[in-house]
Parts: sequence; C-alpha cells; structure tokens
Amino acid sequence: MKIRIGVGAAGGSSTPGALAELVTGLDELGFDSLWLSEVLTGPVLDPIVGLSWAAASNPRVKLGTTMLLPGRNVVRLAKQLASLDVLCNGRLLVTLVPGLTYSPEREAIGVDPKRRGAVIDEALPLLRRLWAGETVSHDGPAGSLREVKLSPLPVQQPLEVWLGGTAPAALERCGRLSDGWLPSLCTPDEAALGRIVIEEASARARRSISSEHFGVSIGYARAPIDPATARAMTARRPRALELTPVGLPALRTLMERFIAVGFSKFVVRPVVAPASWRAELEALSAAVGDLQT
Repeated sequence: MKIRIGVGAAGGSSTPGALAELVTGLDELGFDSLWLSEVLTGPVLDPIVGLSWAAASNPRVKLGTTMLLPGRNVVRLAKQLASLDVLCNGRLLVTLVPGLTYSPEREAIGVDPKRRGAVIDEALPLLRRLWAGETVSHDGPAGSLREVKLSPLPVQQPLEVWLGGTAPAALERCGRLSDGWLPSLCTPDEAALGRIVIEEASARARRSISSEHFGVSIGYARAPIDPATARAMTARRPRALELTPVGLPALRTLMERFIAVGFSKFVVRPVVAPASWRAELEALSAAVGDLQT
C-alpha cells in the first residue's frame, strides 16, 4: 500500500509569494501533491487558476483539487480540467464535491442541496464521455448538448475522478460512479464502514475501485483553536471541532489509525494559514513525512 501525503492550502494562502513558498516546499520536502479546494465565498483561490499557476511554476508536484460539480456547465468544466491536465502533463488529481450547504455558499452555488446528488449522477458520466473523445449528445438538467466533441483531451486516459461525502447516498454514488473516495470529517471507524458500503455498491454496478484509491482529507491545528475560529468551524460543520486533531502528534496518531483500516492517501490542511509555509512544511515533514512509502 503506497502512502502518499498531499497538503491543502489554507485560507489566506492566496498571494503569489505564499503559493510559491508552498509549492517549492512541497517539492523539496518530498510531499506528494498540492491541493486547492473550491469554496466560492471563502478566502481561497479558484482552483483552476491556482493550479494552473502552480503547474507553470513546478514540473513535478502533483496538482489536486476538490472542485464543485453542481452549478457548472459540464462542457466548460470538461474543457478546463482537460486543458489543465494537458498543461501539467498528466499531474492532475480530481475530486468532485457537491459543495457546502451553509449560507452564503449555498446561494452562490445556485443548486439546492437536495438536488446536487442528482446533478452529479447525470454530469459525471458526461464528463467521462467527453474526456474519452466521444461525440456527445444529451438533453437533461445537466445541460443540452448536440454532437459535442472535446479537444484537447486529457493526457491521462482515463482522467480519474474521486468523490467525497459520507451520507448513504454519497457512498452508494461513489461505488457506482467514482474511481476513489476522499471524505473528510469522519473517524477511522466510520471511514472503514463507508468503504464497505462503497465496495458493495461498486460490486453491484459490476465495477471495482482500486484498494489504493481510498483516502481522507484532514484539517488540523498546530495549537489550541481560538474561540472565534471554533465557533465558525462548528457553525459550518457541527462535528468539525471534535474531528480536528490539535498538534502534530495528534495528527500523526489519527493518520496511523486511518492507515490501519486501509486508507493510504491523505490531504492534510492547516485550519489556520501558517505565517511561514516553509516552517509549516518542515514541521509536517518531521512529524508525518516518514509515513510515506
């Protein structure tokens, strides 16, 4: 089992200097990948733009995103991700997500949370067909297409798509449609049970997901979380505070517990942007870098 660790950029890491320091440090210290999450109303870079910049600045680091699918034009998204995969020479890692449900993000996405799963059900197969070079015609809630053929195509064939989510419908969808699972805010025991559900759904769909394609995204804090940040985290996701390890030894212990139940890919994200990414990455490397195999 190949253990790989990527690092997610925290809010406030949106300047050229901060992103350059992060990308350079990831490369020099042996981390697997840079991850940018899409939050339309949050203080974070647009992932397509940020990852394009990172691709041009470094030829080795893999580029990952947790990107919104609901609310997007399917052809435009297919074109953007295919173009990025071409420009980074096949280093792109894609996880598609339904998006957060709290205001104002809910309104910015523009799709009712109860309908987002159905959008993914329809749109993801269309993305795969476009990336495979098919000529696609379709008429449905995800869009009306008439003999659309995408060019350029992704370097990676196929361009794999992972999904997140821990709700029963999300787990079933992951098994039926995705190439991997990258949840967040769950315990190792919950993740292990979710994996069983996913693999059962995959078997029913007569497909399989690689045992190497189960990971987890973990937000962590280096120091006790201040009350204002704690309130904001809890307001957005009720379990966020209890599932956020505080201190790098706690982060390592949690990662080891996930590894013990078969999870091998990690995206670790400081909940507060560090003053120095280089110092943050050096501390992370010392604490968990040796887990990579």
